[in-house]
Amino acid sequence: MRLSEFDYHLPEELIAQEPLADRGGSRMMLVDRALGKISDHAFADLPEFLAPGDVLVLNNTKVFPARLLGQSETGAKIEIFLVREISGTVWEALARPARRLPVGKRVTFSNGFSGTVVEKESDGKLLVEFSVDGDFESALEKAGRTPLPPYIRRNPDSLDRDRERYQTVFAKQRGSIAAPTAGLHFTDGLIAQLEASGVEIIEITLHVGYGTFEPVRVDDISQHRVSKEDYEISEKAADSLNAARRESRRIIAVGTTTTRALESNITNGLEFVSCRAASDLTITPGYEFKAINGLLTNFHLPKSSLLILVSTFAGRQIIMEAYQHAVASAYRFYSYGDCMLIV
Repeated sequence: MRLSEFDYHLPEELIAQEPLADRGGSRMMLVDRALGKISDHAFADLPEFLAPGDVLVLNNTKVFPARLLGQSETGAKIEIFLVREISGTVWEALARPARRLPVGKRVTFSNGFSGTVVEKESDGKLLVEFSVDGDFESALEKAGRTPLPPYIRRNPDSLDRDRERYQTVFAKQRGSIAAPTAGLHFTDGLIAQLEASGVEIIEITLHVGYGTFEPVRVDDISQHRVSKEDYEISEKAADSLNAARRESRRIIAVGTTTTRALESNITNGLEFVSCRAASDLTITPGYEFKAINGLLTNFHLPKSSLLILVSTFAGRQIIMEAYQHAVASAYRFYSYGDCMLIV
């Protein structure tokens, strides 16, 4: 299929720039694959669409402040975006403006905390070696900013007021450069309500990396490859997921990142295994889902690998109809926007 088949028009005013004051106050579209039906609801209605015994799988990754604002020796303002830890204080990173950063260039972020470019890679990324007085993670917590997506337009010098809100209430395992945004709608109260109704909550971890939001640069989407992302499924989680499959209970993934981890993990389409691994799975039309029966997800960018994944799960036609309906009904889009439950 061609990339152009996953395009749609989105008015800029529908891109959510701020989170709702109430995490659970968002809207939720229901897409019923069996009936081919689309309907409008509130996220607070989620328990009505889940049955006792259903398994809801959350990604408990935690976003770290991967965005660093600093100055070069000449005084130029430089932004460094950490992508992947290579070893200790050496990181793969993106930079803006990259042209001002030849190998050997040093950028200072705060007193006692700086980074030096040690290599420039062919895909435009850099390797940066950091120097710090004391602990690197502590310095990063103080100097780093929340790595908001570029479509959320904020003054880079303003207070980092998204540090807590761009984080799920169940975030535990530090390592993501972007939030698993479908999980941002949940509150502790709603999770307790779901558990009380007999829904089983399972947590796994996938650290969201650059691959999740890397643009699709090929027209033939079968040629696109999503970069690897690290994930972990505990023995307890694997046992619970396998029990659900044996008992024909629904497994509903919260987010495309959770989906990618689960679909990467299930062996021979039969069994989940406890492991730490890297997912190199790219889901495009023709892929047969083996792990999940439902998906809660936000609304994604046109021509993105995430929109392609969702369309592969539900069917391209109904998803594109759902997106047209979302635009006409003024749903809020992207990270701080509303969500869609596909069953």
